[in-house]
Amino acid sequence: MESLMDTLVDRRANKNEGLLPFPAPTYMQVRCFFGGLVRAMYRLEVVGADRLPVTGPMVIAPNHDSVLDGIVLGAAISRELRFLGKAELWQSRLLAWVLDGLGAIGIMRGCGDQLALARMRQALEAGQAVAIFPQGTIYGNRVWHRGAARMALVTGAPLVPVRLVGTAGALSRGKIGFPRLRVIFGEPINVSCAPEEPVAATKLTDRLRTAVESLAGPIRQVVVGDDDVRLVLVQRGDRCLDVMDHRLDLDPIRRLEGDSHQLGE
Repeated sequence: MESLMDTLVDRRANKNEGLLPFPAPTYMQVRCFFGGLVRAMYRLEVVGADRLPVTGPMVIAPNHDSVLDGIVLGAAISRELRFLGKAELWQSRLLAWVLDGLGAIGIMRGCGDQLALARMRQALEAGQAVAIFPQGTIYGNRVWHRGAARMALVTGAPLVPVRLVGTAGALSRGKIGFPRLRVIFGEPINVSCAPEEPVAATKLTDRLRTAVESLAGPIRQVVVGDDDVRLVLVQRGDRCLDVMDHRLDLDPIRRLEGDSHQLGE
């Protein structure tokens, strides 16, 4: 942890010192390049982009299922985003050079990184749009953290729920595919500027999570099979939540984690 902290603090203190002898790519240059690839390779569909504020601060808060999520999100939004990323990414000299060029903000997790939070708050107060993944990781215990809600509360910036659909099938542990990807923007949650309180941040985070999950679509049942073997698939969007034996009328015989598995896997 000390080595990681030293690395990030050094990057922050020497931000004007170029890591490489030529300028890092700008946000719009990267968006133009990768946005074109994402749209071509994954037939990206964007829904609800007209709901986004054209100017002024906003906190974009999507679900997080793949390392592609940031690229896909950036391709779907015309406004420049300030991404919050884990400090470990800055340990790579090349990646740190790119991230600094993009205006990303590194945060040291698990230690209350006040400097990162202050920089994020400063960006919002300057009228910029920031992107925070409340789940924080695509692996392990993916609880919804309060960071996005906290930033919205202390600045009064609207909190925008976003659903990324299909990215886990495009790139995740042990899997590479080319499904059609969708980015669905929900109605911004209007937030009044208020003193930072854990209870308020928790309630707003719960509201955000409900909004993001609802964007996946309603839960429905689909019957497949024949008279001998008939299964009822409980679906939300293109994801399977439960598989039940309809003939035997039993409780679910297989429960899949969250809604983390694609049909047909």
